[in-house]
Amino acid sequence: MSEGPEWFAPRRYGYGAGPPISWQGWAVTLAFATLAVGAGLRFHDRPYQAVAALIPLIAVFMVIAAKTTRGGWRWRWGDDD
Repeated sequence: MSEGPEWFAPRRYGYGAGPPISWQGWAVTLAFATLAVGAGLRFHDRPYQAVAALIPLIAVFMVIAAKTTRGGWRWRWGDDD
C-alpha cells in the first residue's frame, strides 16, 4: 500500500497506471483530456507548437498518475499483489 492518495489502479500486466479508481483520478483524467483536445484544436494547423504544448501536459499527467497509483509504478506479471 502506498502512503499517498490512491487515485489510479495499477495495471495488471506491464508498467504504469490503469483506470482511475476515485473521483480525483477521474477529475485529473478529464482535465487532461480537455486540455489535450483544446491544445489540439488551438494548434491544429501548427504541429510543432501542438507537440510543444502537449509534451509538458503529458509529463505532468504522468507524474500525477505515477504518484497516485495504488502500489506505485512497477512491472507487473499479472499476479495479485
